[in-house]
Amino acid sequence: MDPYVIQMSSKGNLPSILDVHVNVGGRSSVPGKMKGRKARWSVRPSDMAKKTFNPIRAIVDNMKVKPNPNKTMISLSIGDPTVFGNLPTDPEVTQAMKDALDSGKYNGYAPSIGFLSSREEIASYYHCPEAPLEAKDVILTSGCSQAIDLCLAVLANPGQNILVPRPGFSLYKTLAESMGIEVKLYNLLPEKSWEIDLKQLESLIDEKTACLIVNNPSNPCGSVFSKRHLQKILAVAARQCVPILADEIYGDMVFSDCKYEPLATLSTDVPILSCGGLAKRWLVPGWRLGWILIHDRRDIFGNEIRDGLVKLSQRILGPCTIVQGALKSILCRTPGEFYHNTLSFLKSNADLCYGALAAIPGLRPVRPSGAMYLMCFEYPNFIRVVITVPEVMMLEACSRIQEFCEQHYHCAEGSQEECDK
Repeated sequence: MDPYVIQMSSKGNLPSILDVHVNVGGRSSVPGKMKGRKARWSVRPSDMAKKTFNPIRAIVDNMKVKPNPNKTMISLSIGDPTVFGNLPTDPEVTQAMKDALDSGKYNGYAPSIGFLSSREEIASYYHCPEAPLEAKDVILTSGCSQAIDLCLAVLANPGQNILVPRPGFSLYKTLAESMGIEVKLYNLLPEKSWEIDLKQLESLIDEKTACLIVNNPSNPCGSVFSKRHLQKILAVAARQCVPILADEIYGDMVFSDCKYEPLATLSTDVPILSCGGLAKRWLVPGWRLGWILIHDRRDIFGNEIRDGLVKLSQRILGPCTIVQGALKSILCRTPGEFYHNTLSFLKSNADLCYGALAAIPGLRPVRPSGAMYLMCFEYPNFIRVVITVPEVMMLEACSRIQEFCEQHYHCAEGSQEECDK
């Protein structure tokens, strides 16, 4: 059978389309371009898909546990402050979203890195003399998780490694391993309020180390690093020439007896990508607005890292435009009382939970200094407890934990080490 040939006349400057050959009977009609066909279907997931595993989502999204008919379940797992309705965002924040929606100005596409005006607002909000920022230093993202994803993607290649805290947020490992990046775990020390084991940290660094992740305030530990400890961390990074990815989503969410120090305010030598967002401080995790703040006063990143972040953000357009439209009002109109009340509640619950758990044989809680958590997970003999639940439910949860431990905990006689566990 002859091949099909389509002839089209050229008009103006448009070229002719000539000799469009169609495969007939499974064979190419173009001489010299024979191509074999697959004998059978063979569709397999990509290596990235196979390497991707989020332990938290895998458990929570697929959990099929039959609840006790005599007891209401109390979830102490996911750090979502909206679950029980006791921590609503401020009315000014909600009104800002309504105004942005009613304006009709934010229903279209935005630049992949966010509206210039929105990036200017973030730069102005976080600017300080010790860590100056301009709009060009801000990239808006779909939540802090995407901010972390973009930072890892721009800093590390497959075969390189990153340094991740243990215990730490499981998403770091999920994202890195899906990209073919090795994860090296450095230890946090519970006996030192979860400070970093700096000697062990530095021993992990080699020529393939692409970045150091520092999470402060900490998820899952609820710890807040002192200024002195942060300076020691920066000294290691400067000595080893390793950039820092600072996960500061819980920035400023610290209790009254502590002070939060943004990492970038303490160094002019170490390039830092600081990740944050609206989710925790404003109690709206579902709104999915995060950001990357680029701190690079010695121009170590240069244009390449900045351009790389922009290019990566262009793979999928960025955060919700309506939230961007509300951003200025959210940042400027949220009353200070809202933040104060949130932190007062969390500290009260933390103290309550700490006291209750400390009295249970077999448990040794570490008192938190900020964020939304007590103790930890992914660490031998520790669990993480979310402290955002209402006080009555917190007391009931601790009572249930005590009952469980009294039934199942056994201390080997004469073994203090086992008792401490």
